[in-house]
Amino acid sequence: MYTEISKNKRNSILLMLVFMMVVIALGWVFSQALGEPAIVYGATAFALIYTWISYYNSDKMALAASHARRVEKKDAPELYRLVENLAITAGLPTPKIYIIDDTAPNAFATGRDPEHAVICVTTGILQKLDKAELEGVIAHELSHVGNYDIRFMSLVVVLVAIIALMSDWFLRFTFWGGGDNDRDRGNGQLQMILMAAGIILAILAPIIGTLMQLALSRKREYLADASGALLTRHPAGLASALRKISDDAEPLEAANKATANLYIVNPFRANVKVGRDARRWFANLYSTHPPIDERIKRLEEMNTHA
Repeated sequence: MYTEISKNKRNSILLMLVFMMVVIALGWVFSQALGEPAIVYGATAFALIYTWISYYNSDKMALAASHARRVEKKDAPELYRLVENLAITAGLPTPKIYIIDDTAPNAFATGRDPEHAVICVTTGILQKLDKAELEGVIAHELSHVGNYDIRFMSLVVVLVAIIALMSDWFLRFTFWGGGDNDRDRGNGQLQMILMAAGIILAILAPIIGTLMQLALSRKREYLADASGALLTRHPAGLASALRKISDDAEPLEAANKATANLYIVNPFRANVKVGRDARRWFANLYSTHPPIDERIKRLEEMNTHA
């Protein structure tokens, strides 16, 4: 687990470098295709500003979008003690605690690092889970904090969002006839090639970026399950919690597509329950979370070998 934490910190730095290279490369191709050299400078400046704003405000945006309210120890003493005790066990600062007034059971963690972390739970999860199950959920979310998943995935989300915005902007600009058409024949042919390459990149880049984001998100969920189970020494508690949350029929009204990947269980899970193996594989490819059955199976195997 310590290796994974160190890897996440290194990957965050590597991700930023790769991210800037991708943005600059896309900006260069788009600028050459449209005959506007200044685009690459604008894209780089936009990426830096957008990343800085998102990095320091992603938690606030997620909490605002979820209509979450902060609670202190006097407001929810049992929940606060549970989070505090598990944080001490994990060697982490006690995170801020937020509650979403929604009867659907779910929870998420956010924030850029352990010192600025937030644990957010719904009223439904407090009502429907027993203590061992709730401990498993909180341990899972604290594992996201301790493993620096919240920082890493925030950067991934920003990367994908910027690439999608740049691609959308390029396609719209191309559609409306943007670019410098006053070129000699040789340069005109090169520009046409770059224009075709730019259109292909603009279409494929957001798709590839999204698939990478979803794959990374699923991997982090498996790791948080394992870390959380080790923290409580009770994998069965988290397995039971995942089963209850997954089987609950109430929709999580506070969730949206932008925040779905944060939750311990996909709040839109009903949309990916399909029958055939090929269809299930395709649905899981575009899912923010691993299949619940597989997560429970891994936890039960941990419990068997404990």
